Amino acid sequence: MVHCGVEETIMPVPSALQTLTANEVVEKLRALRARQPVKYWAFYSSQLGGIVTDPALMIIPFDDHMVHRGHGIFDTAAIEAGKIYDLEAHLDRFIRSARNSKLRLPARDEMRDIIVRTTAASGRREGSIRYWASAGPGSLGLTPAAGAEPGFFVMISAGLAYPDSWYAQGLRVMTTTYPIKPPLYAVTKSVTYLPNVLMQMEAQERGLDNGVFIDEAGNVGESSNMNVAFVSADGTLKHPKFDHILSGCTSLRLLELATALQGPRLIKAIEVCDIPVAEARAAREMLLIGSSVKVAPIVEWDGKPIGDGKPGPIARALRELLTEDMRSGRDRLIEVPY
Repeated sequence: MVHCGVEETIMPVPSALQTLTANEVVEKLRALRARQPVKYWAFYSSQLGGIVTDPALMIIPFDDHMVHRGHGIFDTAAIEAGKIYDLEAHLDRFIRSARNSKLRLPARDEMRDIIVRTTAASGRREGSIRYWASAGPGSLGLTPAAGAEPGFFVMISAGLAYPDSWYAQGLRVMTTTYPIKPPLYAVTKSVTYLPNVLMQMEAQERGLDNGVFIDEAGNVGESSNMNVAFVSADGTLKHPKFDHILSGCTSLRLLELATALQGPRLIKAIEVCDIPVAEARAAREMLLIGSSVKVAPIVEWDGKPIGDGKPGPIARALRELLTEDMRSGRDRLIEVPY
């Protein structure tokens, strides 16, 4: 599908171009961060061989294959009350993504240790961890440079923040006009997020909160950087199959935790299945699920209400289950030696 009507914008360029010294570069990087304040607290780079806490120094080379070819992967984890939540599940997915992307990684124990020590260096007891692997720098070619050293990077930040209204009032979403990624690329958590970015921008341009991909068979896929799920009219919690979308670690954990809601008869059953769009639109509740958003209710899709158009009890109950698991799920928490 062709997308037209994109408004052209011009990037300002200084009239006089200088050749900068190393000290001037660092000064300008710090000035950039002053103009664009960020909440980045610690950054590990295998290329630097250590951790930096100055956001101006959290950089990678422009010719890294992750930068100019998108040949890189990433994953996340949350810091809750001074502990790292569910890191092992995220590392499992990271390793699968590396295999799909033909990327070499440090040993699993080494990656875990670096992530924990970078978290400790940040001093933050609440926040987000994001880590990347790249094929490394050395050329601008299509394949990695000969002898390139793979990169491993870890960032401790404030993470993504969402307005309280998403939980109190619910979100409004649209079916995106952009095509869903082919399965191989959808199940690999790579840095090539252009379709996801365009989906989110399209929704915001229309005054909406997010979008939803639909696959070629007419089944629901996923949202921009989150999964979606539904509570059917008969009370069944339904989630799309993970064979053509990203296997969300939060979704997978919630499908386990949701069994606790069957006893109180809040939900009848739990299914991971194909969900045709018509069936999805008839749902009692629609949920947005992710490590940063946790569980948020979707109350409107393509201008039509989901259920009664108000946040439902299952979204709230699942969010409470996840919040409790993030605080007290002993088998999923890693202590940080601050």
